[in-house]
Amino acid sequence: MLTSFMDGILCCLTGKSANVVVPIETSEPADGFEFVEVKPGRVLRVRHIIPDRPVVEEPGSGEGGSVSCKRKITVYRNGQLLIENVSEATHPELVRCQNGDSTVEVEDLDSHHPASRQAGDSNAVTPQEQPQQPQRRRRKPKRSVMIDCERKITCCKETHPDVALFFIHGVGGSLDIWGSQLDYFSQLGYEVIAPDLAGHGASSAPQITAAYTFYALAEDIRIVFKRYAKRRNILIGHSYGVSFCTFLAHEYPEQVHKVVMINGGGPTALEPSLCSIFNLPTCVLHCLSPCLSWSFLMAGFAHQGTKEKKLLKEKNAFNVSSFVLRSMMSGQYWPEGDEVYHAEITVPTLLVHGMYDKFVPIQEDQRMAEILLLGFLKVIDEGSHMVMMECPETVNTLLHEFFLWQPATTSKPKQDSALPPIANKTSNSKETARPTTAPKIMASKPEQDLTRPTTAPKSGQEEAETRK
Repeated sequence: MLTSFMDGILCCLTGKSANVVVPIETSEPADGFEFVEVKPGRVLRVRHIIPDRPVVEEPGSGEGGSVSCKRKITVYRNGQLLIENVSEATHPELVRCQNGDSTVEVEDLDSHHPASRQAGDSNAVTPQEQPQQPQRRRRKPKRSVMIDCERKITCCKETHPDVALFFIHGVGGSLDIWGSQLDYFSQLGYEVIAPDLAGHGASSAPQITAAYTFYALAEDIRIVFKRYAKRRNILIGHSYGVSFCTFLAHEYPEQVHKVVMINGGGPTALEPSLCSIFNLPTCVLHCLSPCLSWSFLMAGFAHQGTKEKKLLKEKNAFNVSSFVLRSMMSGQYWPEGDEVYHAEITVPTLLVHGMYDKFVPIQEDQRMAEILLLGFLKVIDEGSHMVMMECPETVNTLLHEFFLWQPATTSKPKQDSALPPIANKTSNSKETARPTTAPKIMASKPEQDLTRPTTAPKSGQEEAETRK
């Protein structure tokens, strides 16, 4: 503490950063690690494991199942959003989004539906009997998006050479937080790729703030993805890393086969907070770095024992310079990533939430599951924000079962699909119930369901605080 305080005072007096902005030293062997130059002078460390596996099945073998992706997204001028999942049923599934205290009036929209119009004609009354009612003006939408596609979802086995897993960490972390997952899935036979974001882990750390904006980091991830991508790719993101998974899933829907979001937050646009501790000068943040590490331990882990302290230190769960931390938090600006952007994603998505997460409320992940066309939420009782480090066996089993899942027959989104049962080791987790019988991950014993309320999304400033 005293050393950090003295370094901070020296930083304020000299005007130089108290942190040496260079990659941290790593004691791990070079086997499996590569250094990719995404731009001149901008180098990312990437852990790339190609397992030595016998190929017993042809790439993409198995028919899988097709899912009809048809929905209409309507945005009104006052910010209200109406998502209509169109199906062969008479009444389509509606997802209403709130804006303040008002909601979209579905009655006005249904009155223009052909079925509603015919029903109205059959029950019409004569002009003498019709009471005089004030006519409500139909609101004109600002924007309408129609999605109509057929998506084939197949089982992604470890014996398929056309499958690759990408793991993306969040703010302050490194690829080391995925240690249990990388070892587990590479031993099964999957090809795994995990990069260090710029300024994190052993990647280079530029000394300009513009190097850590969302767009700069997203371009880095895009280059890494295009370098290692196979025909069927599965993206696994944690916290802020979920935003990059969403970006890739939206930009490359044909190459991204499935997505896993771990404590990623709600489907709101990113906007840095104006009243945040991370807006303080770098030297002040350096003085406060022990307090920030302690706060991350308290909020990021369900328990604060010796095991958690060891994970925090050895796995680089929160080990980044004050300059990079400040630049990362101030660079979280992504206005395009709103609810409409997420609603346009047709990739099957598994959302994993730690019950004791103090950074991301469960309501945000619930809202994300509602907005996504094929979103399935799973809550782990014993986990917090770093759930993949706290409960590695549970998370690994959930992810593996999701990778192997495929619709049995041609199905409709959020209705007649089911995930295969999982092993007993995941019995400490529970699934959030969906209003429209979404595909469920069944456990070996009865679990408690959580009714998912329709909650209004948080503001962009609040969301940026939680995505660390």
